[in-house]
Amino acid sequence: MSVSRMDRRQRSELARVLVVDDEADIRELLDLTLVRMGLSVDCAATVAEAKKFLERGPYSLCLTDMRLPDGEGLEIVREIGAHYGETPVAVITAFGSADNAVAALKAGAFDYLAKPLALDQLRALIKSALNLPHGGEAANGKTVAATGGQLIGASPAIFYVREMIVKLARSQAPVYISGESGSGKELAARLIHSQSTRNAAPFVPVNCGAIPENLLESEFFGYRKGAFPGADGDRDGFFQAANGGTLFLDEVADLPLAMQVNLLRPIQEKRVRKVGAANEEPVDVRLVSATHRKLKDCVDAATFRLDLYYRLNVIELKMPPLRERQEDIPLLVEAALARMCGANPPELTDEAMRALCAYSYPGNVRELENILERATALCTSGKVVLDDLQLAAESAVEGGVGRDGETLDDHMNRIEKQVIVEALAKTGFNRTAAARLLGVTFRSLRYRIERLGIEE
Repeated sequence: MSVSRMDRRQRSELARVLVVDDEADIRELLDLTLVRMGLSVDCAATVAEAKKFLERGPYSLCLTDMRLPDGEGLEIVREIGAHYGETPVAVITAFGSADNAVAALKAGAFDYLAKPLALDQLRALIKSALNLPHGGEAANGKTVAATGGQLIGASPAIFYVREMIVKLARSQAPVYISGESGSGKELAARLIHSQSTRNAAPFVPVNCGAIPENLLESEFFGYRKGAFPGADGDRDGFFQAANGGTLFLDEVADLPLAMQVNLLRPIQEKRVRKVGAANEEPVDVRLVSATHRKLKDCVDAATFRLDLYYRLNVIELKMPPLRERQEDIPLLVEAALARMCGANPPELTDEAMRALCAYSYPGNVRELENILERATALCTSGKVVLDDLQLAAESAVEGGVGRDGETLDDHMNRIEKQVIVEALAKTGFNRTAAARLLGVTFRSLRYRIERLGIEE
């Protein structure tokens, strides 16, 4: 349906797009596509022309090729980042140029497209870019303070994390969240998603260590009917389930090398092929990954591919351990007790609160919540006292003294076995649930059970 001249003028006042490409046919394709979407378009063939256009007035989006006659597209990315921070910029890269795409995202590009251009991916990128929140507002209209309040605390460390989440929500670049177990990596990933333009689409979390190796490909990419015995119908995988939204790869370091190879093309080309399918299909997914390990150490140990590391670790968000933000503990305690006990939570004695603030928390926020949950079950008269916290037992598990004649390895194995047996008992020997309770991957727990000779 045609757009009236008045309507087009009104819309173009709100959404002007700058296209920078030295190939006339690419400029024409982009111009035609954007105009049909009701947008106003200016086209430039060089870096110099693009800078002149930028000086004339603001743009809602810039699309630039990486290779230009008088420079690189990265120069435009940096120029916009330095002087026109509200303008998202996407780069157009040659087919298979993963290094260029990663360099552009690290320089501040909103997203990238690979040649030959796929119009469905182009339209999705444009719609996502034009819906970007501005200033301090999240995509759902809430203020950053209101949305970020789920990350409880007032310490400088947690304030920095909140600021980073706001910035990351405005980009489509892959994010790698590092941090110890229990430090809030999945919460940070969910906040990045909820404050982004993708918040109306699914957030799909995947525990990479909990999927049997022979099912990884079909779980991630889906399969066609008859692809293998038991494939009675077509099924979508994680990429299709997260289409339009965010795919969160938790404990990504646990992926076997063969599966790491299979992830490279979907990340770079934004297309996946179901098991048993002849053709690829486009997917619009933002990737956020996390692990409690140091991913660079895994690369050095040859257990994680360097090329996948660079594709996932475009921007790193570091989650601080609780021991580095102990001033947040009283706020975390208050919030946790309110969530566990409702309107009438028990009070903590001063001695109990001091003990909580002095503890080192090797399990971070998750361990603090477990301590409080146990304390609320043990306390009487509506008060939590020091003995209810059982911090001495926690400290013994963390680093107790062995029995007479017991070697250090024997002592550590005994403590580890005791903790795993207790977790298995609590979960009815459900290994997946026990792994979640212990803050380790399913594969890691299975290995420990076999090594320690634990039987049901």
